[in-house]
Amino acid sequence: MCGLSDRFAAAVAAIDAANAADPHRVTVRGEDLPLAVAHGRLAAEWVAQLVDSPDDAMLLAARAHHLRRWELARASYPEGRAGYLRWRRDQKQRHAADVVGVLAGVGYDEATINRVQVLLRRVRLDDESGTQVMEDAACLAFLETQLGDLAGRLDDEHMVSVVQKVAAKMSPGALDLVGRIPLDDEGVALLGRALS
Repeated sequence: MCGLSDRFAAAVAAIDAANAADPHRVTVRGEDLPLAVAHGRLAAEWVAQLVDSPDDAMLLAARAHHLRRWELARASYPEGRAGYLRWRRDQKQRHAADVVGVLAGVGYDEATINRVQVLLRRVRLDDESGTQVMEDAACLAFLETQLGDLAGRLDDEHMVSVVQKVAAKMSPGALDLVGRIPLDDEGVALLGRALS
């Protein structure tokens, strides 16, 4: 991975400490965690599977991609797709702004911090900047942590549509990894229907 410097370890600890206050909890691989912590851990794990030897910036962006996300509630935006997309855009901007203090506080240079911000904003998805990898990791983490919860709230047709929209944002390499997500039989069947 990245050599796990003291600076990197301190940044991860600071991100996780900030995310530990997330009131939303999820059970992932048998462990009860704040949702933002779970998303950060899983996204970083997926990055390590998507990229050979990811650098600090990529792993830190994955870890921070939901940095204090609960503080800007989805309910504070209008219902519907336009409201959702505005909320998502604003969240990415907040994450990119908030991560500066965390990374500067443990000694990361401006170039690394700027790269983490680009990865968090994911304005344009491409392989060159690494933003597609960030989107892939976020989508894989979402499917692992929230598929079951959504399935309990949405009807089957709507769930298939949600999974298809998530899959449309993913690269072929990330879609190949979907089968590695540890899901129950219902989740596996849902993914099969959506992705067939």
